[in-house]
Amino acid sequence: MTSTAQDLPEPAALLKSSATTGLVNALINGAIQAFLMAGHGPVALSADAIGTEEHTVLGTAVLLATILAMILTAVGHLTLKVPRRPFLPDGLWLVVKHGLFAFGAVIAAAVLWQRLAGTVVVGVPVAVAVLAVIAGIVAATVHYMTIIAATAPRR
Repeated sequence: MTSTAQDLPEPAALLKSSATTGLVNALINGAIQAFLMAGHGPVALSADAIGTEEHTVLGTAVLLATILAMILTAVGHLTLKVPRRPFLPDGLWLVVKHGLFAFGAVIAAAVLWQRLAGTVVVGVPVAVAVLAVIAGIVAATVHYMTIIAATAPRR
């Protein structure tokens, strides 16, 4: 299947759809996290230990970002309406690559946060807001990267 320039999304439309995807995912994941964290007391953003038993916001964000990136990549690739690369092996590789990218990016941000700010305890509304923002950024980024990679011609 060959693609033409008119089949590919315009850069402005792609940015708009990525921003919309990010906003919708931020709202949905924020609501889910608000439900899951309801009734809990203050929670630490990060902890200064690798093997801590304490649940932290950024620890939760790592799992959220990794799984969200992988799910959104698979769904985005399979539902793409323009001519795209095959799911096996190209789409599956994108799922793994985007999951690893999200994992590494959130881990790096969490380590930098811990190094610069230390342990900061926040209330549930702030924790939910942080998780919602991270989910929105991951969703928008993955949406953009999936469409660009899935519609790129083979080399």
